[in-house]
Amino acid sequence: MDATQKMVQAPNAANPEMIYMRIPVGMLQCNCLIIGDPKTHEALVVDPGDEVERILSMLGRYKLKVQAIISTHAHIDHVGGLAKLHQYTGAPVMMHGDDLPLYHGMEVQAAFLGVPTPELTAVDQLLKEGDVLPWGNFQANVIHTPGHTPGSVSLYLPKECGKLKLSQPQLFAGDTLFAGSIGRTDLWGGSMEQIMESLTDKLMQLPEETLVHPGHGATTTIGEEKQSNPFLK
Repeated sequence: MDATQKMVQAPNAANPEMIYMRIPVGMLQCNCLIIGDPKTHEALVVDPGDEVERILSMLGRYKLKVQAIISTHAHIDHVGGLAKLHQYTGAPVMMHGDDLPLYHGMEVQAAFLGVPTPELTAVDQLLKEGDVLPWGNFQANVIHTPGHTPGSVSLYLPKECGKLKLSQPQLFAGDTLFAGSIGRTDLWGGSMEQIMESLTDKLMQLPEETLVHPGHGATTTIGEEKQSNPFLK
């Protein structure tokens, strides 16, 4: 599957306000997401689960410099390419500390799927609720959304985003929220009670126009999920 590229346009502006690329990678088609500033060419890479060569190719096409590599959670399909991407870019790797046991148990995850164990790398920064991640003219707010895993996080870009005003808020939700569904809770560390609290008390409190970029599948909005997601009725 080819990379899906989308430019989020600013109102009445000739230039895009954000470089956004969704690259489904690996056998489970995890959405690796690239969020770039078209002015400074700085970028975040979210969930490089596999196929690092493709990710590097897209970064090179737009001459983007990676400022940070973010894992929304430590399942193998989201972190399999962390070490290689870090080696190529030198960018710091970040995840929530509650997922470190899951990350360091990669051999067990690999055996479960019947795949080779990916190389691990050091985690340079432990994320927590309320952290602000700046790059270029952007900044993202870290929301701790446990339930799919203990250390699952989402990244939220409000309309007033760093030095910019976005036309639409953006949420990078990992595997907490999907179009028409939610993350599974039957794997190690999963909790239906926690994921429902994360959804109802945090994500569903965001503006309905917020564009949601899940860890798998198509984009959606908070408003659409409030109306049609069977888990949120």
